Amino acid sequence: MAAFLVVLDVDSTLIEDEVIELLADEAGSRDRVAEITLRAMNGELDFAESLRERVAALAGLPASVFDTVRAQVTVTRGVPELVAGVHAAGGRVAVVSGGFHEVIDPIAAELGLDEWRANRLEVVGGVLTGRVIPPIIDAAAKASALREWAADAGLPLSQTLAVGDGANDLPMMAVCGLAVGFDAKAPVRDLAHVLLDERDLSMLLPLMGLRRV
Repeated sequence: MAAFLVVLDVDSTLIEDEVIELLADEAGSRDRVAEITLRAMNGELDFAESLRERVAALAGLPASVFDTVRAQVTVTRGVPELVAGVHAAGGRVAVVSGGFHEVIDPIAAELGLDEWRANRLEVVGGVLTGRVIPPIIDAAAKASALREWAADAGLPLSQTLAVGDGANDLPMMAVCGLAVGFDAKAPVRDLAHVLLDERDLSMLLPLMGLRRV
C-alpha cells in the first residue's frame, strides 16, 4: 500500500507553461486566450465555459501542433527529484489537469507518474475542431480524481497532498490532507495550508519528511 499520494496541477505547476497559450500562439490568438486563462485562474470565470471559449480559438490548427507545442514545454525544476523521493518512500505521484492529454501523456510517462488525467481536444480529418471531448476536467473533476486515486491506493484523504496555483485547484485542495499553493494566484493563497513561492517542486519533499534520493 502506498504511504501517501501527491496530486499536482499541470500548467504552471508541473510545467512552467500554460499549454493552451502555447497552442493559441500557433493560432495567432494568444493575447485573447491568455486574458481568459488569467481570469479563470483567479476565479472570475467558470472554468468549463472559459475552456470552451479558449479551445474555440484553436479551430483549424493541424493535429501536428501537439508535437510543436510539446517541444516547447519546460518541466518545472525539482519534478524528477520529487517523483524519485516519493516513490522511494512508497508513495504515488499523480497529475490532474484542465489541459490536454495530447501534450501531457508523453511528459507524464517520461517522468514516471503513477496516474494522470486531462481533457482531450476533438480532431477531425487531422484538424482541431475547436471543441473539447466530454467529460471536461474542471475543478470538481480534479477533486474527484484525487478521491478516486486515494481510494485505489487504499489511502485516507488525510494522507494526500494536493499542489496547485489557480482557482480550479481549490476543490481538490479542500479535500486533501495538505494543500500547497505553488506560486499561487490570490484565491489559492488565501486557502492553502502551505505556500511555496520558489519554483522548485523538490521542496515538497521536506513537507512530507522526505529527502532527495
